[in-house]
Amino acid sequence: HTHGTLPSSQNLVLLVAMPSGAATRARNTGRRVRSGASTRSVRVRTKTHFYKPKTLKLKRNPKVQRKSVPSTPRLDKFSIIRFPLTTESAMKKIEDHNTLVFIVDTRANKRQIKTAVNGMYDIECAKVNTLIRPDGTKKAYVRLTADHDALEVANRIGII
Repeated sequence: HTHGTLPSSQNLVLLVAMPSGAATRARNTGRRVRSGASTRSVRVRTKTHFYKPKTLKLKRNPKVQRKSVPSTPRLDKFSIIRFPLTTESAMKKIEDHNTLVFIVDTRANKRQIKTAVNGMYDIECAKVNTLIRPDGTKKAYVRLTADHDALEVANRIGII
């Protein structure tokens, strides 16, 4: 080298004072830069729809009771059966077909009507037929089993 010229940039090495841990971190970073940071592979989607992942569903464990008293059923046997029908056609049903005719709550179904009649009059029902009358009330034809007589039950209720 001649006096006064700088060495070429390829041979120039800069010595910089680094803290002890910083040197190793820098070395590791340099290694990562050279090799390329580990890239995450993207999962190939084969379906056109996106499904939410199934997550953990815990059972409810409430700290406070929401209801202090359990609610009573709205339709008990007294609110299901409103009154028995005493029309001529209903009387004919009692005599000929062993069937009692009641006006019942419109929300009651056949099973509920059957259990209500059973609970109120202590009789067994063979089957229950229902219809909604034009005035909006529900009529129930309660056919009794052979061991119960509809005429006798009607007398006991006070229809006849």
